[in-house]
Amino acid sequence: MFKKVLATSLILAVLLVGGLSVLAEENVTFWTTDNEPDRVAVYEEIAEEFMDEYPDVEIEIVPVDESAISQRIAAAAAAGDLPDLVRMGVERVSVFAADNMLDEDAVEEVISSIGETDFRDGPLSMVVNPATGKYAALPFDGWIQAIWYRKDLFRENNLTPPVSWADINAAVDRLPETDDVDYALTLGTDPGQNYPHQVFEQVAISNDAWPFDSEGKVTMDTPEMVAALDFYTGLQRGAVPGPHYWRTARETYELSQTAMLFYSTYIMDDLVEGSGMEEGGKIEIPIEDLPQKTGFASNMVGPNGSATYGQLVTLGIFKDASPAATEVAEYYLTDGYINILALAPFGKVPVLESAVEEWKTLSPYFENYSDETLNEIANGFENMQRWLFRPDYGQTERAVIGDIEGQTLIPQVISRIAIEGSMTPEQGAEWLQDRVEELLEERQ
Repeated sequence: MFKKVLATSLILAVLLVGGLSVLAEENVTFWTTDNEPDRVAVYEEIAEEFMDEYPDVEIEIVPVDESAISQRIAAAAAAGDLPDLVRMGVERVSVFAADNMLDEDAVEEVISSIGETDFRDGPLSMVVNPATGKYAALPFDGWIQAIWYRKDLFRENNLTPPVSWADINAAVDRLPETDDVDYALTLGTDPGQNYPHQVFEQVAISNDAWPFDSEGKVTMDTPEMVAALDFYTGLQRGAVPGPHYWRTARETYELSQTAMLFYSTYIMDDLVEGSGMEEGGKIEIPIEDLPQKTGFASNMVGPNGSATYGQLVTLGIFKDASPAATEVAEYYLTDGYINILALAPFGKVPVLESAVEEWKTLSPYFENYSDETLNEIANGFENMQRWLFRPDYGQTERAVIGDIEGQTLIPQVISRIAIEGSMTPEQGAEWLQDRVEELLEERQ
């Protein structure tokens, strides 16, 4: 594909200067949110390998902060100097697609060249532009959240893996009655931390509870949302007395005080060697072979649906990009892909089926986990959703969702229901409805 692109775009681009023929170069500007120096160095190494193979292409790697992507793109568009290729979270894709800034034909060319069947269905569905039916960006990598749980204790107590609400409730009721652990889990209930929101959102989506309906109306007080609040806060009956957030949840699981943990795939090395403590040092894990005894339940099944929570990172090709940008994007998903995944194997789950087996070899910590667990992680993309990712939400709804999270509205309500006892789930839903309506009004 690429040789034809070069032939078309370059062979006639000849300037006669002083009797010499000068072949014009293709320049590709690649913005990446993998912006730590060691990661940028790897992106640049892959670029060098590409340029060695195609010397008529010049690639410039530009590190950018994820939180500044929207502002940087807006400024570049106003200046008529958009990048060719951008690594960005999937939540940005719909906004740029709605503004007709992304080259969907180029994206579909890359997907076709790699092989559409090699991509996981879940990530592909998340980058579809509903207005055109085309893929607006390329799935690249991501991380998955799950309930990590003690398989050995679940087996010993005849408990089903904690996937459905019913099975989670059964574990919360049974485990504290055993001599194995003190509590079933540590629940996210700290009103000032984002962790409770992150966990609750998966619960909500598994019951088809969303902050807005398809017409943009606030729906924080629906029966589905009330039920989600009731289920989540009800788990506190078998949890470590709160309020708590991810640090306590991680430590109590590693110390075998609890048997379940809501956490992303970034926990994998900590379950092997113990996580860092706030006061310094590391947790000393008392359980032998904890990773082998740990299961991974990423998909939550509620009364009205199912959901996996996580993050998908994409590559966007912008309109009027250099013709070579298409091939550069493909190169980073093929020849350079394993080197990209190796930058952070726990947080970079591959979107390509063909990369899974090699991904499993990228960290020595993976050797501590069963092949079953690693495959479950790789399959975690299939049902992954976020409030932000809902395709019929526009820029205003997404901005308000960001405000909900930024102002920790969900954690505040959870704390009042589960810890303070000053609200019921119904009252919490009503309070959220009022607050989110105010946020929406401020944004309109």
